[in-house]
Amino acid sequence: MSAVILFGLFIFLFLFRIPIAFSLGVSSVVAFLYEGFNLVGIPERMFSALTLIPLIAIPGFVFAGVVMARGGISKYLMEGLNAWIGHISGGMGIVTIMACAIFAAVSGSSPATAAAIGSVAIPGLVESGYSKRYAMGLVAAGGTLGILIPPSISLILYGVETQTSISKLFVAGVLPGIFLAGVLIVVAIYYAQRYGFGQAKDSHRYTWAERWQASRRALWGTLLPVLIIFCIYDGVATPTETSVIGGFYAVIVAAFIHKELKWKDIRPILTETVQITSMIYMIIASAVIFGTFLSFNQIPQGIAGWVISSHLDKVGFFIVTGVMFFILGTFLDAASIVIITIPIFLPTLHALQVNLYHFAIFVVVSLELGMITPPVGLNLFVVSGICNEPLEEVIRAVIPFIVVMLAVLVIIAVWPGLSLFLLHYM
Repeated sequence: MSAVILFGLFIFLFLFRIPIAFSLGVSSVVAFLYEGFNLVGIPERMFSALTLIPLIAIPGFVFAGVVMARGGISKYLMEGLNAWIGHISGGMGIVTIMACAIFAAVSGSSPATAAAIGSVAIPGLVESGYSKRYAMGLVAAGGTLGILIPPSISLILYGVETQTSISKLFVAGVLPGIFLAGVLIVVAIYYAQRYGFGQAKDSHRYTWAERWQASRRALWGTLLPVLIIFCIYDGVATPTETSVIGGFYAVIVAAFIHKELKWKDIRPILTETVQITSMIYMIIASAVIFGTFLSFNQIPQGIAGWVISSHLDKVGFFIVTGVMFFILGTFLDAASIVIITIPIFLPTLHALQVNLYHFAIFVVVSLELGMITPPVGLNLFVVSGICNEPLEEVIRAVIPFIVVMLAVLVIIAVWPGLSLFLLHYM
């Protein structure tokens, strides 16, 4: 009965648009009170969950992404890529996806990637002869790379929940991230050629002097993800330390090289960083109570037992969880889904001997679909706000990309080597 109260109250609060963090916390506390549980130790559990070292990396990467967006780094990055490949068929579409991939290698957030690149790319795409609907769909889909290409906030949370190496999770996300970016680039070229997009401006070729100038401005921003990758994968610094290094580097570039970061911008940057980080931390703290109740009532063990008694193999398990993550992604954000579901499935993963690093990438790609799936796909709202278009228009724009990403999800599920290949050489 207490489990019914927990999930029923959570759904009830969510339907009334109560923030996820409070819906989780309130429903969990009410369920504990129903069972007569002593709540004295709950605040300590919530606080302890937020003191884990890996979680300190989240505000660092968020800060670096915000500085890139507000300090002109993402704008110059787009200009540099456009100077070299913007003139070819579908060039601006390719530039958009590549810019999303590079920005994703800094921010770790899909909405931040869609906002930073979309504000520059969508007007440029429309000016270059692309339809506005296509531009919105491309940016919304490209923005999902933010939680797959490392560093990824979702992978950090997954590592905390499963107690796996965050550095190895980042390594596992490299090839799938490149693969998905490559698929989106192929789609961009196909649509450009089929519908004649980009005829208004794509034929323009930059002179070598213009290319050099644009590349010089973009170089400093391009070096930021290279710095992050080098620090993490070469063992120079931990992911947490690297997040601080990345933020410091972004400030230096924006303030002293591009000279677009002023003192008046510091407060808005810090405010946005705190808002995003606080939202994530509140969800984590509330999810701890939620997870404690589930563990207290042995619900994860019960699910694991049901899977085993149902004789589900790995393929069946991936199908069931894939459908579940897809459905959850339609009304929950990625951080909430990871924190709520992974502890539940962990016993099952061990029982079926599923590789935790492979499953991590499968989960993240599933969550990427949620970012562009109505009714609560965060990237949909971001793009809708940038373009001042109804949400329905953005949803229609992303439908082809949802189909493409579903195909990529299937490939990742049946081809674990794509996720695990680099781990063998780490």
